[in-house]
Amino acid sequence: MGRSAFIGLLLSIFCLLLPIAALAADLPPLSGRVVDNAGIIDAGTRAALTQKLADFEKKGSDQIVVATIPTLGGEEIEPYANRLFRFWKLGQAKENNGVLLLVAPNDRKMRIEVGYGLEGTLTDLHTKLIIENDMVPAFRAGDFSGGISKAVDDMIMVLEGNPEELEARGKRNEQAPFNSDDLFFAIFITLWALIFFGSI
Repeated sequence: MGRSAFIGLLLSIFCLLLPIAALAADLPPLSGRVVDNAGIIDAGTRAALTQKLADFEKKGSDQIVVATIPTLGGEEIEPYANRLFRFWKLGQAKENNGVLLLVAPNDRKMRIEVGYGLEGTLTDLHTKLIIENDMVPAFRAGDFSGGISKAVDDMIMVLEGNPEELEARGKRNEQAPFNSDDLFFAIFITLWALIFFGSI
């Protein structure tokens, strides 16, 4: 192979690898058990979460990390969370027992990425219940710290083998709450029907 052809080959490989390098460059470094790059967790909650996650990790080998980023930059949260999970190499390599709680507040997106080794314990149903019942209501009220803290509590509860409370809470929340507006509308329609048909 001539020198010019060799250089051309190297340039081609560089061009192919450049988008991959750029794609990975936007992933933040793993600086602790709570990486709050979006700045939505207050200092007290961040310290409490860090200690709680450290204590949990000491009990066994499972690892939970909380991460916030301002925005996903147009990327869907699932592939981003998966890339970040693998980039940070969460959990033990042989056990694949890491969990990543990711929040992108500017995009109103959140995800719980679970390693293969824990998918049978912290299931899709559990992560869905945690997001819908813990995080979404708190985030709507502007309480990011409270929602994330509650989500971590419930993840630890499930991973420690006690999913019953979370599942029972989810079933209770499935029941439609009493709505006074609906009652008022029903009474209005009933009275209107009585007056209308009574006049006929």
